[in-house]
Amino acid sequence: MAINDMVEIRWHGRGGQGAKMACMLLADVAGLQGKFVQGFPEYGPERMGAPITAYNRISEKRCTVHSNIYYPDYVVVVDESLLDSVNVTGGLKEDGAIIINTPLSPQEMRPRLQGWTGKVCTIDARRISEENLGKNIPNTPMLAAAVKVSGVLETERFLADIEESFKHKFASKPQVIEGNMATLIKSLEEVQEG
Repeated sequence: MAINDMVEIRWHGRGGQGAKMACMLLADVAGLQGKFVQGFPEYGPERMGAPITAYNRISEKRCTVHSNIYYPDYVVVVDESLLDSVNVTGGLKEDGAIIINTPLSPQEMRPRLQGWTGKVCTIDARRISEENLGKNIPNTPMLAAAVKVSGVLETERFLADIEESFKHKFASKPQVIEGNMATLIKSLEEVQEG
């Protein structure tokens, strides 16, 4: 955890890709583990495909800050096309990391990050979700990548707790649980750090 025992994560995605859902799932699971959490989207004129931002604060102590996150420890980019229109590294702490949904390597992505010199992580969330869920649902792989890179939650416990959460959320669709769990496990294995 950060010096003040709080980790702040900023999510960038497009409406309909599930960035808000991943943010809220992370908050749910961190809360199950006894952490103090915040998970919230930044609302604007949201529509399918429009850029959206969501935020997580995860702390060992009660958090009294209730603003957007301007200096995140980690940035998660669910749609790499946002790199061309949004300053995703803005305010990102030097010792933090950016996690990008792309089939490219961290080294291949670095030139697109406006001079960012910190840690770059990539994961092919599209391929992983298509292989395990049958369609492009990038939020589940990106959630796993955020947990792995940030270390904010212990991965084995994260998997157990999120499976419990899925059992309640998808009680009538057990096949969805199996696909999502396979997606999470594969994503934890495949995230690249550079």
